[in-house]
Amino acid sequence: MQMLKRSALLLATALLGAASSVPAAAREPTVSADYAVGAQYDTTHVYVAVDDFDRFVASLVATFGGTTSKQGVFQVTPTPSQTMSQLVLTPVGTLSVFGFKTPIPYPFGGERTGYLVTDMDAATNAAVKHGAARLVTTFPDPIGRDVVVQWPGGVNMQLYWHTAKPNYPALAHVPENRVYLTPDVADTFVKHWTAFAHGKVTRDVPNAAGAEIGQPGKSYRRIELTSGYGKMLVIVSDGQLPWPYGRDMTGYEVDDLGATLSKAQAAGVGTLVPAHSEGGRSSALVRFPGGYVAEIHSRAG
Repeated sequence: MQMLKRSALLLATALLGAASSVPAAAREPTVSADYAVGAQYDTTHVYVAVDDFDRFVASLVATFGGTTSKQGVFQVTPTPSQTMSQLVLTPVGTLSVFGFKTPIPYPFGGERTGYLVTDMDAATNAAVKHGAARLVTTFPDPIGRDVVVQWPGGVNMQLYWHTAKPNYPALAHVPENRVYLTPDVADTFVKHWTAFAHGKVTRDVPNAAGAEIGQPGKSYRRIELTSGYGKMLVIVSDGQLPWPYGRDMTGYEVDDLGATLSKAQAAGVGTLVPAHSEGGRSSALVRFPGGYVAEIHSRAG
C-alpha cells in the first residue's frame, strides 16, 4: 500500500512538472470577462459646430423620435476645454452630441463611439490585452471615468464608466457601428474585437455587390457581428470609396424606411444616397444639419 501511494505521488509530481514546462504561448488562453452593459448605453459620438447644435438635435428627434438629456456646458476631456453636451435617446440608438466652444484637444473628435463598461480598469486592461492601444489613458469626467482606445485599422472608440448607474430604456432596434477597412487589417480587427467583446460573426459575405458602396463592377466583403456592445458591420473594400461612403459611422434600423426619410426631409435632413438594396435590406445614406452622415435601413419584407 505504501509503495502504491508513493508511486501515485511520483506520477502526480511528474505530470505537474510536465504541465508547468509547457510554453505559455501553447497553454489555453485566459478568457477575459465581458464588461458590456447594453446597446442602449452605447453612444455614437457626434461633433457639430455650436451654431448647428440645437438644429441637429431637433432633427434627430424629429426623424427617429425619443428624448434628450438637459443640455449643458462641461469639460469632458483631461486637458482644459469646454463643450456643449447633450444625450439624445432615440428608440433606434443613443447619441452623445458635442459642440466645442474651445479648440478640441487631441485625440477627441476621432472616436466613433462610447461604450459603457461595468469595470473601467478591467475593461481597459482587457482591450489592451486583445490588441487595442490607449490613445489617452484613463481620466475622470463630470460623471465617471473614460479612456480612448484604438483598434487595428485605426478604429477609435471611447470606453466609459458612470459613478451612478444609468437607466435607459431598451431600444426598439439596435444600431450598427459601420467600420470601413481594407483586406490588410480586416481579419485582424475582427479577431481582436470579437475576443474583447465576446462577439460573434453572424454573417460573412465575401463577394457582396460593390454597387452597394458606390463601386459598381466591383465586389466587397461584408462581415456582420454582434456582441453585448450591439451590432457591427465591417465593410471590407479597396478603400477607393466615393463620397459619402466611409463617412457613415452608424446604421439605424427603422420599421418603415420611406416614412422615416419623409420625416427626415421635413426636419432638414438631406438624402445623399436614395433608398437602394443593400445586404438584404433597403438602405439610404443621409446628412443631418451640422454634417452628420448616417445610414438608415429597414429589413426587406
